[in-house]
Amino acid sequence: MQKLKAAPAISGLITALVASGAAQAQAPADFYKGRTVEVVIGYATGGSNDTYSRMVAQHIGKHIPGTPTVVVRNMPGAGSFLAVNQIFNASPKDGTTIGLGAPTIALDEKLGTTGVRFKTAELNWIGRVGPLVNIVFTWKTSPVKTIADAMKTEAALGGTGAGSTVSIYPLVLNNVLGTKFKLIMGYKGSNEAMLAVERGEVEGHSTAYEAVRAAKPSWFKDGSINVLSQFGLKRLPELPDVPTAIETADTPEKKQILTAIMSASEIGTSFFTTPKTPNDRVETLRRAFDATVKDAAFTGDLQRLGMSMGPMTGEELQKLVTEVSAITPDLLEKVRKAYPEEGK
Repeated sequence: MQKLKAAPAISGLITALVASGAAQAQAPADFYKGRTVEVVIGYATGGSNDTYSRMVAQHIGKHIPGTPTVVVRNMPGAGSFLAVNQIFNASPKDGTTIGLGAPTIALDEKLGTTGVRFKTAELNWIGRVGPLVNIVFTWKTSPVKTIADAMKTEAALGGTGAGSTVSIYPLVLNNVLGTKFKLIMGYKGSNEAMLAVERGEVEGHSTAYEAVRAAKPSWFKDGSINVLSQFGLKRLPELPDVPTAIETADTPEKKQILTAIMSASEIGTSFFTTPKTPNDRVETLRRAFDATVKDAAFTGDLQRLGMSMGPMTGEELQKLVTEVSAITPDLLEKVRKAYPEEGK
């Protein structure tokens, strides 16, 4: 009798498993048809990250089989950790969420930065629009006009979240090179911080080169700002006379530390989806992203905005993120000492 009573429960379990298996086996076109894909941006509106994300959201839907509706949601906070945590822990693991966070999240995870509740290599990386090279600049009236000046004279910079490269990079320079940048925290995004520079509330700011070029292109042409340093592995062609932070280092150890931290610039403006997403949907999103960055309408929109590209496939990006996550213990300890206290 007990076996007969258990039969309905067992039957129900088998039915559920079969239904689950059928859902997993559903063709991507059938799955995405009539659905909504959400692009979650870990930054406020405005700025290069928001612009790139909205451009991807505008064009990627037509390249996903089933042509789902694509919507955008900004979720700023904690240097993009709020959004990344949400996607990693709470978003459906079904390929209906695409996210963008800070390029340093792999290093932040390794360092145990406060607020990290994600594992970067377990995210499924979709693709990169381009590397993200930050710059630090001061207004034309500031006495700090070069990186050498910044080692002698304090300069107040507008800052955002502690986990953002906006705040991390200048403070790393303080700790490694001995610059005297003072971060005035609390600005909601780079657009707000740049307005603060114009109003004279702060002397300068550190953000993506693309963000400044998109929001304030005249600043480079009319000499409104002094670009002190760029945070990349090599100089941008557009800034041939501005040294990288690595070039400014005066010892091999400092160069090694800065190279490890600036490797985040290679991760750049990159998109990912949730962990444990079915492999065929990860593949679908990756190929849709590849098609998007080759789409003439997409590249034309970026060109009209004066924004550049340097695409990387999801497979290459997954490997890069894994490599950054696998930093050696010896180098990690050196980086930990260089990383700003606000980011720990």
